[in-house]
Amino acid sequence: MTDEWLTERFEEQRPQLRALAYRMLGSQAEADDAVQEAWLRVDRAGADGVDNIGGWLTTVTSRVCLNVLRSRRSRPVEALDTHIPDPVITLVDPAGPEAEAVLADSVGIALLVVLESLSPAERLAFVLHDLFAVPFDEIATIVDRTPEATRQLASRARRRVQGGTPAADADPARSRAVVDAFFAAARGGDLDGLVALLDPDVVLRSDGGTARPVVTALVHGAEAVAGRAVLFSNPAADLVPAVIDGCAGVVVVVDGEVVTTMAFTVVDDRIVAIDALNDPDRLPALTDLT
Repeated sequence: MTDEWLTERFEEQRPQLRALAYRMLGSQAEADDAVQEAWLRVDRAGADGVDNIGGWLTTVTSRVCLNVLRSRRSRPVEALDTHIPDPVITLVDPAGPEAEAVLADSVGIALLVVLESLSPAERLAFVLHDLFAVPFDEIATIVDRTPEATRQLASRARRRVQGGTPAADADPARSRAVVDAFFAAARGGDLDGLVALLDPDVVLRSDGGTARPVVTALVHGAEAVAGRAVLFSNPAADLVPAVIDGCAGVVVVVDGEVVTTMAFTVVDDRIVAIDALNDPDRLPALTDLT
């Protein structure tokens, strides 16, 4: 097999490998780095004797991602209450027809948040099997377990995911209407109106990163979230409609600078989760309004 042939096969698989790495790592930058590292390994090894090139590339990329996840676990825990994975932001009208196609391809921010809580082996087993249909016997060789033990890893992860990811409303227009009403109430200081839009057990996750730890928080309950929404509402901010990881959301712009992205999970016309990314170190690479 020639170097040119291997390069072409890898480039064909690159979008799939990046999608895998993103779901494994929850970081777009780390996903790109992982795919590049996988290519370096593949290029050094060559593909002689490889019958299933797609499966082999998936395995190599998965091993790189697993090493990254294990490395994270070995580091000291950061003094932050909340970490939100890098969102995928699409600047289309969440109430318009384009949003349907975006939703079909989305990961779901609630899923990414739950994946962050899994062990590296659980996350890999779930992502590979449930999201990419890789057989357990192939996953077992990556995590150095038996196929049955690997099946149990995925099963434990699946229970965590199902318990932590509410089924959001499928109608983008209805979700967008709820989000619009939320901002109207917040800007008007209407606490009762906000509480009516929020599920009693709503969760607000706000991630300001190490640069803005003061805005990093995990807030529970309709009244607490409503109070925070009124407190931090900025009438001068521009709200750019977006689909954020499959959720109706906004990119908040102040004086031409992106300061926040907010994704809203809406169930039965009530907001059950709000995920706000305020980290100035990460936002420039994730938001491009041009």
